[in-house]
Order: sequence, then structure tokens, then C-alpha cells
Amino acid sequence: MIAHIRPLPAYLVQRFHGWRATTYQDNRAWYRRLAESGQHPRAMVISCCDSRVHVTSIFGADEGEFFIHRNVANLVPPYNPDGDYHGTSAAVEYAVTGLGVAHIVVLGHSNCGGVKGCHDMCRGHAPHLEEKTSFVGRWMDILRPGFQKVSDLPDDQILPALEKQSVLTSLENLLTFPFVKAAVEDDRLTLHGLWTDTGEGGLQSYDPARDGFFPV
Repeated sequence: MIAHIRPLPAYLVQRFHGWRATTYQDNRAWYRRLAESGQHPRAMVISCCDSRVHVTSIFGADEGEFFIHRNVANLVPPYNPDGDYHGTSAAVEYAVTGLGVAHIVVLGHSNCGGVKGCHDMCRGHAPHLEEKTSFVGRWMDILRPGFQKVSDLPDDQILPALEKQSVLTSLENLLTFPFVKAAVEDDRLTLHGLWTDTGEGGLQSYDPARDGFFPV
């Protein structure tokens, strides 16, 4: 028995029963088909775990459409097969080699707390994130090179620019995975970088030809 585990809060139980009595009952055949035939998502979405980023709502997606991986600041680390624990790398590997997704979308967002933590750490304002014991700090080390690219901008422009650097850093790191690079070069996989303004409902896409993010 695992100690200290409690029953589900009542409000979540109520929401579940409400969902099962309405959405599930109205689409029961579809859910059973998904369960029996397996998942065949067309795209993997790597997004921040921020509760304000609702991936399926942004794109009007149903169950079975997206293979979604969420972490702090939507980061992908460089390829590093060292035998350690690598949740994000494992998700990418499964999406590409197991599910055969056609697209990987990296979705950044405005007012990202993880990106702000990286900014504060790189400016020397977050000593707790510098500690070796900080999981967040060591994870945000992935974005340190991105901070160097935007650190000379005016102060009010740094955070939005760093949020977009988190997307670009992840796209660059994705191409260090041999199976990702091979799939891209064989035209079996495309990579996409997006940034959403959670307050205004805006969405920008990275255009390599213009080297910037522009409204879709």
C-alpha cells in the first residue's frame, strides 16, 4: 500500500460523471473505436505544461488527433543516449518511430513562467535555480544559449523573444535526434514552431525564410 494517497476530490468526481453522462454517451461508438483500433495521430504537439495552454482547444482537436507531450517551457533537450531518464526524448522517439507522426509542432506561449525562470537565473536573480538540486533550473539550462541570443534587447522585449527562443531551441535540438533528422530528410516528417498569445488568442508561426514569427 502507498501511504498518503487520498481519494479524488469531489469536484473532479462530479466533472467525470458529467462528462461520462454527456460527451462520452453521445460519442460512445467513437471512443470504443479508438480503444479497439489504437491511436493513429497525425501530429505530435510539444507544449508547455502551463494550465493556460489548452492545445486541443486551440486547434479544435478531438481525441486521437494529437500525441501531446507537455513539460516546463516546451523544451526538447539535445539527443543524449546516456541510459538515464529522458521523458521528453522518449516521447519524441515513440511519436516518430512508433506512431509515425507526420508533423511535430513545438508550441510556446506568452507569460511563460519557465522562460521567466530562465531569464531570472541567467540574470543572477534566482539563486535557488542555480542549485544542482533544482530540477527546474537544470531543465532550463537547455535554454541558456537562447538567452544569450536575446540578452542585448531592450528589457521589455527580452521575455517575449526568449519565449520564442524556447521554440527555436527545441526545433534545433529535435534535429540532433538521428531518427528525427532522417524522417525530415526523407519527407516523412515536418517540424513546425508556434507561439500563442494566451491573453489575446493570437497564434504566430516561425517562418525560416524571414527568420521570425508571424501571425498565421
